[in-house]
Parts: sequence; structure tokens; C-alpha cells
Amino acid sequence: MPKMKTKRAAAKRFKLTGTGKIRRSKAGKQHLMRGKSANRLRNLKKNDIVSSADHPRIIRLLQG
Repeated sequence: MPKMKTKRAAAKRFKLTGTGKIRRSKAGKQHLMRGKSANRLRNLKKNDIVSSADHPRIIRLLQG
């Protein structure tokens, strides 16, 4: 049997933390920044944690 390959698109978007949670970046920072407040843009810079409902699905994508 061939090895299972990691989904490269998922590997570029998600990183595992030391405690096993999955870190992701927030959406909405690609374009149209003028209409968004400075406070909102500042909060979009920070990373977020994937919800517990999506956790098993993303782990399956990352396991190669």
C-alpha cells in the first residue's frame, strides 16, 4: 500500500499547538481594508483556534 499523503492545502493553513489544539488565521484580511475599522483590522491579525466541532476533520487532513 502507498503511504497516505497530507493534504497540502490544509498543511499551509493550519498548525498544531503544543497542547494539540489547531491554530488558524482569521478571514477577511485580503482586501477591502478601507471600510474596516482599525480595531477590527488589529483583531484580524491575531490567530484563532479551530472549533472543537471541526477539530477531528482537520486532524484527518493533517495526518499523512
